[in-house]
Amino acid sequence: MKENICTIPINDLFKPKNGCPICRMEEMLEETYVAYTVGDSMMEPNTRIETNKKGFCHRHFSKMFQVGQKLPNALILESHLQQIIDDVLPKKAGSKPDKKALEKITELEKTCYVCDRIKRDVDHLLSTVYVQYQKDADFVKLYREQPYICLNHYALIMKNASMKNGISGKNMAQFHKDTYDLTKNYLVSLKEDITHFCSMFDYRNRGGDFGTSKDSIERSIEYLTKEKV
Repeated sequence: MKENICTIPINDLFKPKNGCPICRMEEMLEETYVAYTVGDSMMEPNTRIETNKKGFCHRHFSKMFQVGQKLPNALILESHLQQIIDDVLPKKAGSKPDKKALEKITELEKTCYVCDRIKRDVDHLLSTVYVQYQKDADFVKLYREQPYICLNHYALIMKNASMKNGISGKNMAQFHKDTYDLTKNYLVSLKEDITHFCSMFDYRNRGGDFGTSKDSIERSIEYLTKEKV
């Protein structure tokens, strides 16, 4: 597989063959942007304008607090809270709630600076995945050797594949089959392990071997939610 500056991150993400490669992609980006937000970017005006406006989801507020020192977190919160006071809430209470203010609050609850950066970069990296799949036989082999594509990322991959800079019509059927197989085969194996796990509580199977079903609950939850138990 011939590597260049665009393909190296993709190859590094697919080579471990451990879980869903797109989950690894998101984890790598999340670690990068959380550290960046409470580190080098904290005093960059353009970044602070975005973080003041968008804020962060609970997950990324928590990770920033865990990774960064208290002062950077406090400074980010100070200007974000001021932005809410200045631009989200109305200047004073009227006789009835301000509908525009309520809409702004609802919108703010849906935005996160880190989530938005991750989504943007995942879309960009997936474009490289599509290019590699269509021109590099070694990458196709590596793609097919992944343990699985999680359910959420199966939907994302196939949605993006049908867009511009995605998979061409002549390659779509095979790409879809490869991606579908990675998702379906693992989903079926999880279901079989869960069924076996349940069956081991039947008195007739007392003393039997749980086999690979021992951690099937944990693996199933991680597969469905992208979060480890």
